[in-house]
Amino acid sequence: MLLMSGSMEDENVRPVIYQVLPRLFGNTNETRKPNGTLEENGCGKFSDFNDRALEEIKAMGFTHIWLTGVIEQASGTSYPGRPADPEDILKGRAGSPYAIRDYFDVCPDYADDPDARIAEFRALVKRCRKHGLKVLIDFVPNHVARSYASDVRPDLSFGEGDDPAVFFSKENNFYYVQPGMAEGEPPLRLPTGGKPGCTGLFEPESDFVRVTGNNSVTFAPGEYDWYETVKLNYGHDFTGPRDTSHLPGPDASVEDVPDTWRKMDEIFAYWQAMGVAGFRVDMAHMVPMEFWEWMITRARAREGGLYLFGEAYDNDPAKLVDGNVLDALLNAGFDAVYDDPVYDICMGLYDDFAGGFKWANDLDHETVTGDRFHRSLRYAENHDEVRLACRHEWGGLGMAVGRPVTAVLFGMGRGPLMIYSGQEVGEPADGAEGFGGNDGRSSIFDYWGMPEFQKWVNRGKYDGGRLSADQIKLREWYGKLIHAVSVPAFTRGDFYGLNHANKENAEFGRIDGETVSGHWLYAFLRRDSEGGDAYMVIANFHASRPFDGASVRIPEHALEWLGRSKGTIRFTECLAEPWAGKASAKALPMRGLQLPDLPPLSARILKLE
Repeated sequence: MLLMSGSMEDENVRPVIYQVLPRLFGNTNETRKPNGTLEENGCGKFSDFNDRALEEIKAMGFTHIWLTGVIEQASGTSYPGRPADPEDILKGRAGSPYAIRDYFDVCPDYADDPDARIAEFRALVKRCRKHGLKVLIDFVPNHVARSYASDVRPDLSFGEGDDPAVFFSKENNFYYVQPGMAEGEPPLRLPTGGKPGCTGLFEPESDFVRVTGNNSVTFAPGEYDWYETVKLNYGHDFTGPRDTSHLPGPDASVEDVPDTWRKMDEIFAYWQAMGVAGFRVDMAHMVPMEFWEWMITRARAREGGLYLFGEAYDNDPAKLVDGNVLDALLNAGFDAVYDDPVYDICMGLYDDFAGGFKWANDLDHETVTGDRFHRSLRYAENHDEVRLACRHEWGGLGMAVGRPVTAVLFGMGRGPLMIYSGQEVGEPADGAEGFGGNDGRSSIFDYWGMPEFQKWVNRGKYDGGRLSADQIKLREWYGKLIHAVSVPAFTRGDFYGLNHANKENAEFGRIDGETVSGHWLYAFLRRDSEGGDAYMVIANFHASRPFDGASVRIPEHALEWLGRSKGTIRFTECLAEPWAGKASAKALPMRGLQLPDLPPLSARILKLE
């Protein structure tokens, strides 16, 4: 039996997050020159999120908007009083949004008047709130740009007063590579040497060298290192054991915590005061849990409704706990954590990924993880992952593959849901953009425009006027899905998986040569234990095979769990083409319910009445 339950939440509305990179969102320039400058390729602005755009986002059912990469980053674009960063420490012309140059400022690229960029950001936060959208931004705690220096709060710049003569000190903000720890000696030698405009050197690190953001203790980081960043020090030597219990507790005074903790707390408070409702925390597992407990306690004392979700991967050796780091982050105070394991299984249905091709049945292994199951952020795209419509991933099936994948992900638990802008219209991220290459991702490093998404923006009208009929249907479908899973059975209800009861059911999507069912179909129940509403979600992941006349068995225990073990149960479609069916409760455990037609790459949500 695959049954998930947990405590009810006080509020039925869960976060439905729209992730947007402002550089891409409102950019209507269609030049798209690889490695182009801002002037050549254009750049979206804060003002592009106007009333019309925000109305459209809200109408789809989103509750939060994650403005990705708004904090000032290292960049190859110069402004008066703000010179461009050296090319040696940049990834792409625009630079990485995760190489923060000043935690107390926003990227001037996004402002109509760069000198008024903070005021323009404040105005955007107010516009979002007017339209019922809460603003989330990035918090990047593990590393900063090599060029980090705060103009807004120079007194809180990282590295000021550090002792570079030691690898580790509790009061240092950075780690310093010492002679004998790695081959070579200063100066820092970057992998950019020999590239146009580069020397491979960075003058501030001529006499000392700092550890890179991905824990690389070296005088010469490689091209696959996070060489544009330096790792921050939270009072723990990461080269030793993972045990961080020596660090201060959640009630420690400001005077008794490491210097980096104090500065990060000031940064959190700064953005909270500006009206930011929460943070997506980058690589949260690389930072000690004691710090999270301390800072989240303080942040929630300032604003009780603060929302935090963490990017974290339990299979990363850099995690700072011996047990499951996702559980540790939730225990430390995070509202939610990334659901990378379920994402990997979905992708593995189509690509040889994570150890081989997967079956839909493999999803069951991720439905027995206790509280985390209902506190996982579920997504089918984000800026780090390839686009669903990418030509060389997800089986090259195009945008339609998003239907079964997203329906299953969004229907499983109570946790937050997320769509990345462009996903809803099948943005494929075709071609090389610059530093981002032709990797199936919309580049976060380059000035660029998303060609399919620009058809929805339609030169600032935000009306989808240039979309194809299939793209319009896809966007409408995503809106229907969001609204379909916004009812209590999904937002506060429980989960019951059905694939385990259908492995021996030959009518459950079994194809030639298979002796067990559950390769391409996945089905589960959701119920609201308070109000009694119940639903069945069923998806056909197969790329070309329709399943007409398939059936699904609902075991007796599931019917008792539903409170529907007698009489006739009616099923009504809520997501796809209209359909209604019925079956006696007595017949469901063995004969099952004959399902509506399931076209390739489709999903249905059936309400039980």
